[in-house]
Amino acid sequence: MSINQQAMDCLENNDYEAALALLEKALKESRDVQSLTNLAWIYYHEEGDVEAAIALAQEAVEWNPTSHVPYSLLGEMLVVKEKWEEASVVLSNSISIQPSTEAYNNLAVAKYHLGEWEQASALFLKSAKPSDYAMYSHVHCLIQSGQTTEAKHKLTSFSESDDDFVGEVYVAELYLELKCFLEAVDWFEKSWDTYYKTPDWVCRYIYALVQIEAMDRAVEITEESIRLKQEDIEEEQAEECDESWTESDKAVYLSQLQHEKQAYDQILEQISSGYVPPFEFETSLSTRCYLFGCLRHNHLEYTD
Repeated sequence: MSINQQAMDCLENNDYEAALALLEKALKESRDVQSLTNLAWIYYHEEGDVEAAIALAQEAVEWNPTSHVPYSLLGEMLVVKEKWEEASVVLSNSISIQPSTEAYNNLAVAKYHLGEWEQASALFLKSAKPSDYAMYSHVHCLIQSGQTTEAKHKLTSFSESDDDFVGEVYVAELYLELKCFLEAVDWFEKSWDTYYKTPDWVCRYIYALVQIEAMDRAVEITEESIRLKQEDIEEEQAEECDESWTESDKAVYLSQLQHEKQAYDQILEQISSGYVPPFEFETSLSTRCYLFGCLRHNHLEYTD
Protein backbone atom coordinates (compact mmCIF):
# COMPACT_ATOMS: atom_id res chain seq x y z
CA MET A 1 0.00 0.00 0.00
CA SER A 2 1.38 3.43 -0.99
CA ILE A 3 2.06 6.17 1.55
CA ASN A 4 -0.79 8.19 0.05
CA GLN A 5 -3.22 5.28 0.45
CA GLN A 6 -2.11 4.87 4.06
CA ALA A 7 -2.78 8.57 4.62
CA MET A 8 -6.26 8.26 3.09
CA ASP A 9 -6.99 5.34 5.44
CA CYS A 10 -5.95 7.50 8.39
CA LEU A 11 -8.22 10.34 7.24
CA GLU A 12 -11.11 7.91 6.87
CA ASN A 13 -10.53 6.94 10.52
CA ASN A 14 -10.26 10.60 11.61
CA ASP A 15 -6.60 10.18 12.53
CA TYR A 16 -5.51 13.54 11.15
CA GLU A 17 -2.11 13.69 12.83
CA ALA A 18 -1.07 10.35 11.32
CA ALA A 19 -2.43 11.42 7.93
CA LEU A 20 -0.47 14.68 8.10
CA ALA A 21 2.75 12.86 8.96
CA LEU A 22 2.26 10.42 6.09
CA LEU A 23 1.48 13.16 3.56
CA GLU A 24 4.56 15.10 4.65
CA LYS A 25 6.56 11.89 4.22
CA ALA A 26 5.06 11.38 0.76
CA LEU A 27 6.13 14.87 -0.25
CA LYS A 28 9.71 14.25 0.90
CA GLU A 29 9.86 11.04 -1.09
CA SER A 30 8.34 12.45 -4.28
CA ARG A 31 7.58 16.13 -4.79
CA ASP A 32 4.88 15.76 -7.44
CA VAL A 33 1.36 16.95 -8.29
CA GLN A 34 -0.35 14.45 -5.98
CA SER A 35 1.86 14.90 -2.93
CA LEU A 36 1.81 18.69 -3.25
CA THR A 37 -1.96 18.86 -3.71
CA ASN A 38 -2.86 16.44 -0.92
CA LEU A 39 -0.57 18.07 1.61
CA ALA A 40 -1.95 21.48 0.59
CA TRP A 41 -5.46 20.18 1.21
CA ILE A 42 -4.70 18.96 4.73
CA TYR A 43 -2.78 22.13 5.61
CA TYR A 44 -5.80 24.12 4.48
CA HIS A 45 -8.61 22.06 5.97
CA GLU A 46 -7.05 20.51 9.06
CA GLU A 47 -4.18 22.82 10.02
CA GLY A 48 -5.75 26.12 8.98
CA ASP A 49 -2.45 27.20 7.41
CA VAL A 50 -3.79 28.76 4.23
CA GLU A 51 -0.55 30.49 3.24
CA ALA A 52 1.47 27.26 3.39
CA ALA A 53 -1.30 25.43 1.53
CA ILE A 54 -1.36 28.06 -1.22
CA ALA A 55 2.41 27.79 -1.69
CA LEU A 56 2.15 24.01 -2.15
CA ALA A 57 -0.82 24.23 -4.51
CA GLN A 58 0.91 26.91 -6.59
CA GLU A 59 3.88 24.58 -6.95
CA ALA A 60 1.51 21.79 -7.99
CA VAL A 61 -0.04 23.84 -10.82
CA GLU A 62 3.42 24.79 -12.06
CA TRP A 63 3.63 21.16 -13.22
CA ASN A 64 0.75 21.93 -15.64
CA PRO A 65 -1.35 19.02 -14.32
CA THR A 66 -3.92 17.36 -16.53
CA SER A 67 -6.38 17.26 -13.61
CA HIS A 68 -8.53 20.22 -12.57
CA VAL A 69 -8.08 19.33 -8.89
CA PRO A 70 -4.95 21.37 -8.03
CA TYR A 71 -6.40 24.38 -9.86
CA SER A 72 -9.76 24.08 -8.12
CA LEU A 73 -8.14 23.80 -4.70
CA LEU A 74 -5.76 26.70 -5.32
CA GLY A 75 -8.56 28.85 -6.76
CA GLU A 76 -10.72 28.22 -3.71
CA MET A 77 -7.93 29.24 -1.35
CA LEU A 78 -7.16 32.37 -3.37
CA VAL A 79 -10.82 33.35 -3.06
CA VAL A 80 -10.57 32.84 0.71
CA LYS A 81 -7.58 35.21 0.73
CA GLU A 82 -9.53 37.68 -1.45
CA LYS A 83 -6.96 37.53 -4.25
CA TRP A 84 -9.63 38.00 -6.89
CA GLU A 85 -7.50 38.45 -10.02
CA GLU A 86 -5.26 35.47 -9.27
CA ALA A 87 -8.27 33.35 -8.37
CA SER A 88 -9.95 34.24 -11.67
CA VAL A 89 -7.00 33.00 -13.71
CA VAL A 90 -6.59 29.76 -11.75
CA LEU A 91 -10.29 28.91 -11.69
CA SER A 92 -10.60 29.61 -15.42
CA ASN A 93 -7.82 27.07 -15.95
CA SER A 94 -9.68 24.57 -13.77
CA ILE A 95 -12.85 24.99 -15.81
CA SER A 96 -10.95 24.64 -19.10
CA ILE A 97 -9.75 21.21 -17.93
CA GLN A 98 -12.98 20.01 -16.33
CA PRO A 99 -15.97 22.26 -15.52
CA SER A 100 -17.49 21.89 -12.06
CA THR A 101 -20.20 23.69 -10.15
CA GLU A 102 -17.70 24.58 -7.42
CA ALA A 103 -15.25 26.21 -9.83
CA TYR A 104 -18.05 28.08 -11.61
CA ASN A 105 -19.37 29.38 -8.28
CA ASN A 106 -15.97 30.41 -6.96
CA LEU A 107 -15.02 32.10 -10.23
CA ALA A 108 -18.34 33.95 -10.02
CA VAL A 109 -17.41 35.10 -6.52
CA ALA A 110 -14.08 36.45 -7.79
CA LYS A 111 -15.75 38.21 -10.72
CA TYR A 112 -18.36 39.70 -8.40
CA HIS A 113 -15.70 41.26 -6.20
CA LEU A 114 -13.97 42.59 -9.30
CA GLY A 115 -17.22 44.38 -10.20
CA GLU A 116 -17.76 42.27 -13.31
CA TRP A 117 -21.49 41.79 -12.70
CA GLU A 118 -22.51 40.25 -16.02
CA GLN A 119 -19.76 37.64 -15.97
CA ALA A 120 -20.49 36.87 -12.32
CA SER A 121 -24.18 36.50 -13.11
CA ALA A 122 -23.57 34.02 -15.93
CA LEU A 123 -21.15 31.99 -13.82
CA PHE A 124 -23.45 31.84 -10.79
CA LEU A 125 -26.19 30.56 -13.10
CA LYS A 126 -23.95 27.71 -14.28
CA SER A 127 -23.50 26.55 -10.69
CA ALA A 128 -27.06 27.16 -9.50
CA LYS A 129 -30.02 25.00 -8.59
CA PRO A 130 -33.54 26.43 -9.08
CA SER A 131 -33.88 28.29 -5.74
CA ASP A 132 -30.53 28.03 -3.99
CA TYR A 133 -27.95 30.59 -2.86
CA ALA A 134 -26.14 30.57 -6.19
CA MET A 135 -29.43 31.39 -7.97
CA TYR A 136 -30.02 34.15 -5.41
CA SER A 137 -26.53 35.47 -6.19
CA HIS A 138 -27.26 35.22 -9.93
CA VAL A 139 -30.40 37.34 -9.56
CA HIS A 140 -28.57 39.88 -7.41
CA CYS A 141 -25.95 40.24 -10.14
CA LEU A 142 -28.69 40.70 -12.73
CA ILE A 143 -30.01 43.60 -10.65
CA GLN A 144 -26.51 45.04 -10.26
CA SER A 145 -26.01 44.98 -14.03
CA GLY A 146 -29.38 46.63 -14.69
CA GLN A 147 -31.17 43.54 -16.03
CA THR A 148 -34.21 44.10 -13.84
CA THR A 149 -36.80 42.49 -16.12
CA GLU A 150 -34.84 39.23 -16.22
CA ALA A 151 -34.26 39.47 -12.46
CA LYS A 152 -38.00 39.77 -11.77
CA HIS A 153 -38.70 36.81 -14.06
CA LYS A 154 -36.14 34.66 -12.25
CA LEU A 155 -37.49 35.64 -8.82
CA THR A 156 -40.99 34.45 -9.67
CA SER A 157 -39.63 30.91 -10.08
CA PHE A 158 -38.22 30.67 -6.52
CA SER A 159 -40.11 28.03 -4.57
CA GLU A 160 -40.07 27.06 -0.90
CA SER A 161 -40.54 23.43 -1.94
CA ASP A 162 -37.32 23.31 -3.95
CA ASP A 163 -34.31 21.49 -2.55
CA ASP A 164 -31.71 23.93 -1.18
CA PHE A 165 -34.27 26.78 -1.07
CA VAL A 166 -32.33 29.88 -0.08
CA GLY A 167 -34.97 31.16 2.33
CA GLU A 168 -37.84 33.64 2.40
CA VAL A 169 -35.85 36.61 3.67
CA TYR A 170 -33.38 36.33 0.79
CA VAL A 171 -36.18 36.39 -1.79
CA ALA A 172 -37.76 39.35 0.00
CA GLU A 173 -34.46 41.22 -0.05
CA LEU A 174 -34.18 40.93 -3.82
CA TYR A 175 -37.75 42.07 -4.36
CA LEU A 176 -36.96 45.06 -2.19
CA GLU A 177 -33.90 45.84 -4.31
CA LEU A 178 -36.22 45.82 -7.32
CA LYS A 179 -38.61 48.18 -5.48
CA CYS A 180 -41.32 45.53 -5.68
CA PHE A 181 -42.54 46.40 -2.21
CA LEU A 182 -45.73 44.32 -2.12
CA GLU A 183 -43.85 41.17 -3.10
CA ALA A 184 -41.10 41.98 -0.61
CA VAL A 185 -43.64 42.35 2.20
CA ASP A 186 -45.27 39.03 1.30
CA TRP A 187 -41.96 37.17 1.53
CA PHE A 188 -40.84 38.99 4.69
CA GLU A 189 -44.17 38.11 6.30
CA LYS A 190 -43.63 34.43 5.54
CA SER A 191 -40.38 34.53 7.48
CA TRP A 192 -41.58 36.50 10.51
CA ASP A 193 -42.42 33.58 12.79
CA THR A 194 -39.50 31.34 11.75
CA TYR A 195 -36.40 33.54 11.28
CA TYR A 196 -34.19 34.86 14.06
CA LYS A 197 -34.84 38.59 14.11
CA THR A 198 -31.89 40.86 13.44
CA PRO A 199 -31.91 44.52 12.39
CA ASP A 200 -30.26 43.88 9.02
CA TRP A 201 -33.44 42.35 7.60
CA VAL A 202 -36.15 43.43 10.06
CA CYS A 203 -35.44 47.11 9.40
CA ARG A 204 -35.75 46.45 5.68
CA TYR A 205 -39.09 44.71 6.30
CA ILE A 206 -40.27 47.77 8.21
CA TYR A 207 -39.06 49.97 5.34
CA ALA A 208 -41.05 47.90 2.81
CA LEU A 209 -44.17 48.21 4.97
CA VAL A 210 -43.78 51.99 5.10
CA GLN A 211 -43.46 52.09 1.30
CA ILE A 212 -46.85 50.41 0.87
CA GLU A 213 -48.29 52.62 3.64
CA ALA A 214 -49.00 49.68 5.95
CA MET A 215 -48.14 51.83 8.94
CA ASP A 216 -50.06 49.84 11.55
CA ARG A 217 -48.11 46.71 10.68
CA ALA A 218 -44.85 48.68 10.53
CA VAL A 219 -45.44 49.98 14.06
CA GLU A 220 -46.46 46.51 15.24
CA ILE A 221 -43.30 44.91 13.84
CA THR A 222 -41.14 47.66 15.31
CA GLU A 223 -42.67 47.36 18.78
CA GLU A 224 -42.42 43.57 18.78
CA SER A 225 -38.79 43.75 17.72
CA ILE A 226 -38.02 46.18 20.55
CA ARG A 227 -39.82 43.98 23.07
CA LEU A 228 -38.01 40.81 21.96
CA LYS A 229 -34.65 42.53 22.07
CA GLN A 230 -35.36 43.91 25.55
CA GLU A 231 -36.18 40.37 26.68
CA ASP A 232 -32.83 39.22 25.26
CA ILE A 233 -31.07 41.97 27.20
CA GLU A 234 -32.76 41.11 30.48
CA GLU A 235 -32.07 37.41 30.00
CA GLU A 236 -28.41 38.09 29.35
CA GLN A 237 -28.12 40.44 32.32
CA ALA A 238 -29.32 37.59 34.55
CA GLU A 239 -26.88 35.11 32.99
CA GLU A 240 -24.11 33.94 35.33
CA CYS A 241 -20.54 34.00 34.05
CA ASP A 242 -18.01 31.18 34.18
CA GLU A 243 -14.77 30.17 32.47
CA SER A 244 -16.50 29.66 29.13
CA TRP A 245 -18.57 32.87 29.31
CA THR A 246 -16.63 35.64 31.01
CA GLU A 247 -17.71 39.07 32.22
CA SER A 248 -15.92 40.50 29.19
CA ASP A 249 -17.88 38.20 26.85
CA LYS A 250 -21.09 39.22 28.55
CA ALA A 251 -20.32 42.93 28.26
CA VAL A 252 -19.58 42.64 24.55
CA TYR A 253 -22.79 40.71 23.89
CA LEU A 254 -24.89 43.13 25.95
CA SER A 255 -23.43 46.02 23.99
CA GLN A 256 -24.40 44.28 20.76
CA LEU A 257 -27.96 43.70 22.00
CA GLN A 258 -28.27 47.32 23.09
CA HIS A 259 -27.04 48.47 19.70
CA GLU A 260 -29.62 46.27 17.95
CA LYS A 261 -32.41 47.57 20.18
CA GLN A 262 -31.34 51.12 19.40
CA ALA A 263 -31.62 50.35 15.69
CA TYR A 264 -35.27 49.40 16.21
CA ASP A 265 -35.90 52.40 18.48
CA GLN A 266 -34.88 54.79 15.72
CA ILE A 267 -35.92 53.04 12.53
CA LEU A 268 -39.35 54.60 11.89
CA GLU A 269 -38.04 58.11 12.49
CA GLN A 270 -35.06 57.44 10.23
CA ILE A 271 -37.23 56.06 7.42
CA SER A 272 -39.52 59.10 7.63
CA SER A 273 -36.38 61.22 7.11
CA GLY A 274 -35.49 59.37 3.90
CA TYR A 275 -33.23 56.63 5.27
CA VAL A 276 -33.10 53.36 3.30
CA PRO A 277 -31.76 50.41 5.32
CA PRO A 278 -28.86 48.98 3.28
CA PHE A 279 -28.88 45.64 1.52
CA GLU A 280 -26.14 43.39 2.89
CA PHE A 281 -25.08 40.80 0.32
CA GLU A 282 -22.35 38.26 0.97
CA THR A 283 -20.85 35.87 -1.54
CA SER A 284 -20.67 32.20 -0.61
CA LEU A 285 -17.70 29.92 -1.29
CA SER A 286 -18.35 26.47 -2.74
CA THR A 287 -16.09 23.59 -1.76
CA ARG A 288 -15.60 19.86 -2.13
CA CYS A 289 -12.99 17.18 -1.46
CA TYR A 290 -9.81 17.73 -3.51
CA LEU A 291 -7.78 14.76 -2.32
CA PHE A 292 -6.22 12.42 -4.84
CA GLY A 293 -6.97 8.84 -3.79
CA CYS A 294 -9.75 9.76 -1.34
CA LEU A 295 -11.57 6.54 -0.47
CA ARG A 296 -14.79 8.17 0.69
CA HIS A 297 -15.31 10.06 -2.55
CA ASN A 298 -13.86 7.40 -4.86
CA HIS A 299 -11.18 9.74 -6.19
CA LEU A 300 -8.44 8.20 -8.27
CA GLU A 301 -4.78 8.86 -7.57
CA TYR A 302 -3.13 11.30 -9.94
CA THR A 303 -1.72 10.06 -13.23
CA ASP A 304 -0.44 12.15 -16.15
